[in-house]
Amino acid sequence: MTTSTAQSRTPGHPEVPATMRAAVLKRQGEMALETLAVPQLDPDQVLVQVAAVGVCGSDVHYYDHGRIGDYVVDHPLILGHELSGRIAAVGSAVDSARVGQRVAVEPQRPCRTCKQCKAGRYNLCPDIEFYATPPIDGAFAEYVTIQSDFAYDIPDSVSDEAAALIEPLSVGLWACERAGIKPGSRVLIAGAGPIGIIAAQAARAFGATEIYVSDIAEDRLAFALEHGATHALNAKTDSTEGLDVDAFIDASGAPQAVRSGIKAVGPAGRVILVGLGADDVELPVAYIQNREIWLSGVFRYTNTWPLAIQLIADGKVDLDILVTGRFALADSEQALNAGKQAGQLKAVVYPGR
Repeated sequence: MTTSTAQSRTPGHPEVPATMRAAVLKRQGEMALETLAVPQLDPDQVLVQVAAVGVCGSDVHYYDHGRIGDYVVDHPLILGHELSGRIAAVGSAVDSARVGQRVAVEPQRPCRTCKQCKAGRYNLCPDIEFYATPPIDGAFAEYVTIQSDFAYDIPDSVSDEAAALIEPLSVGLWACERAGIKPGSRVLIAGAGPIGIIAAQAARAFGATEIYVSDIAEDRLAFALEHGATHALNAKTDSTEGLDVDAFIDASGAPQAVRSGIKAVGPAGRVILVGLGADDVELPVAYIQNREIWLSGVFRYTNTWPLAIQLIADGKVDLDILVTGRFALADSEQALNAGKQAGQLKAVVYPGR
């Protein structure tokens, strides 16, 4: 992603420095602030000066455990894949008029030529490069590069924080799309963390009329009721069995939540697994068979940024309410640990600070 080529700028915009600061995961549980070369551009790329980066659960998992499944941090890695910024320079094949534009970045680079890409499922490209997934560096840095068409212009009404959080919103939108949410749908969402709240707002934007959110934390359930949910269920005391919802979206990763959520789905309903949990979970297979329930995982997203930007601009989704902690780049380690504190939903890192 850093092949060297000429970089174009326009008059009136500051020159791009040769070096930048980046917060680097050196090894499991160890972050360091380093000075690195600013990445060079491919002809079809833009250089983005990063404004805001949301901290994702996957970033925390890499920091805490050094791996997620087969993806192992075996060399220094820059974390962060939820980002917004401003275009500072463009590759030789990109219109120089893009310099200075505020953008939200879709943090992946598919090959565009494989079977999955040509079928429109570029999220399943076997050769995809995704920010902050070893060995690809992410956005806890002052500058990043991305293909020009994956840097989406954002209106002035959309904050840097909301633009960065279009990435997790895209997960929620993709989950709702795969769940078949439409006007009048009834949906159950397990987990009232950031993705659960986002999925509830996305379901509401898709037209769902009954949105049940379950969690074990009463404060998060109260927040969910304020921001998308129509019903809050305490997972410790409230049963979801027999709700007969049209769709169940798991944003918790908890095996028990998955099993009980499936039993809340009516005939021909859909189950969408989003949360990261155990690699293997025991499922109520007979229930799934007898009701012909359709079950699918979610692996990122495709073509979600335009809809996400429109929903935010129209006020149908509010992402700014998720931000509960703001950190300078030098404090990225604190940002990674912020979610472990009570009352925290989403930490945001600001590389320019």
